Amino acid sequence: MKKHIIKTIEDITGHTIRKKKSLGGGCISDVYKISLSNGEAVVAKVGDKGSGLALEGMMLEYLLQNTKLPVPDVLCSNDNLLLMTWVPSSGELDRSAQIHAADLLASLHQISDSYYGFYCDTVIGGLNQANPKSESWLEFFAQHRIIDMARQGLEAGLLPTGLMGRLEKFSCNLDKWLKEPDQPSLIHGDMWGGNVLVDVGRISGFVDPAIYFADPEIELAFTTLFSTFGDAFFSRYREHREIQPGFFEERRDLYNLYPLLVHVRLFGGSYVESVDSILRKVGF
Repeated sequence: MKKHIIKTIEDITGHTIRKKKSLGGGCISDVYKISLSNGEAVVAKVGDKGSGLALEGMMLEYLLQNTKLPVPDVLCSNDNLLLMTWVPSSGELDRSAQIHAADLLASLHQISDSYYGFYCDTVIGGLNQANPKSESWLEFFAQHRIIDMARQGLEAGLLPTGLMGRLEKFSCNLDKWLKEPDQPSLIHGDMWGGNVLVDVGRISGFVDPAIYFADPEIELAFTTLFSTFGDAFFSRYREHREIQPGFFEERRDLYNLYPLLVHVRLFGGSYVESVDSILRKVGF
């Protein structure tokens, strides 16, 4: 950690750094738990220009100010440093924690606006996430989730040209499988297990958001992609909000094309095969 970053942390907290421990989970930045001289701890994510840390801080502050989702307090937010309060996370996503997560996400999904997207572009995994305000969810999902992220993968040399063409054809036919939701819902946007912190059977915090207004089914789908949540979560979620028939059978895979394309852009490899498999299932 560079000396000017250390000085910034000490100036902001008013305490000297006693110890720093590297944490996992940062795609494009280094993450540290910082132990301070007063016995407290903070989390520092350190990046360079274009890291998206300033946007990440903005999204956390938006969630803190506008929702009931537990998130860390932001102490400093710029592309070089995102400094946050420490959130305890010594537990697992057991049944109790999943039920609590369902309560929190159902509440989040109740928050609506008049458009899909957001008031600015955001980031997911450090990648640009375009959020132009759109009246049509299907158009937004096609152009600003599937096509935009596929192009990022194509330009990085990680998505085959033939697969790009198939994704374009698929995106022109979304109305065969998807319909316009009743209203836009605010979503966390990057709901895998590493972004869900648990302490004593309760959700202590959600981190690394990629927020925008969407069909909430895209969030529910993401929770199944890496087995973040299971039956306990979905049973509880249904007590708050209806899940329309056909979600698990068909729409879940289609919505998971977006996070899979994010992973294609970041990692390539087997994620390309997963995208190919979903497209084949629906005839593209």
